[in-house]
Amino acid sequence: MTGEPMNLNGKTAVIYGGAGNVGGAIAAAFTEAGASVHLAGRTEATLKAKATELGAEYAVVDALDEQAVDRHAAAFERIDISVNVTTDNDVQGTPMVEMSVDDYLSPVVSAVRSKFLTARAAARHMIRQRSGVILFFGGTGEPSAHRKWQLGGLLVAFDAVESMRRQLAAELGPHGVRVVTLQTGGIPESVPAEHRAPIEEDIVGDTLLGRAATLGDVGRTAVFAASDWGRTITGAQVNITCGSVFG
Repeated sequence: MTGEPMNLNGKTAVIYGGAGNVGGAIAAAFTEAGASVHLAGRTEATLKAKATELGAEYAVVDALDEQAVDRHAAAFERIDISVNVTTDNDVQGTPMVEMSVDDYLSPVVSAVRSKFLTARAAARHMIRQRSGVILFFGGTGEPSAHRKWQLGGLLVAFDAVESMRRQLAAELGPHGVRVVTLQTGGIPESVPAEHRAPIEEDIVGDTLLGRAATLGDVGRTAVFAASDWGRTITGAQVNITCGSVFG
């Protein structure tokens, strides 16, 4: 500890999916912490609205498009923090034996491709800088989810990204770059209101604390993980599940 306050002053942060609920919460927290925030996503209207609200910059970028991601990242002088919270294009509610292979693989392909492309683009800056933080959101889920919900390939996608996170952390660590996942047990506020009640009850019921993480909790934890106060954390999940995952 240096006695310095936890902040992101002077840091440039790129948030893919920054107009969504989770991405917007992280963007708001980063802005409050002093970072220069750049939102990226596919829908200009929502990006522009969120950027205007926060005083952030934005760009229309499809995180599945290799050339678009690389071109967008190359325009920055530096990238200190990269966050990918883009949609995983998952298909839920269908038994696996009745699911098409394309629907099953959709979240796996989307998550792995987008996280790889955005992490690679940021890492090229960070290696040169010899510093930086790459954040993912998801992580290893609550084990009983398999029994309760028909999730298709979603948890396979989460597990694949965690393997990527470990490999990235190992390769980038010698260059001073950290790679961290914010491990979630579900954020009720991010669920559409018409479907929220039963899902929130299930999420809260699995916790040890009798409450679920809020979007504000996500943002504050992201600031900690990305700041120098979290400088000892890499190759790991930061558990924000309120105890639904423990051990």
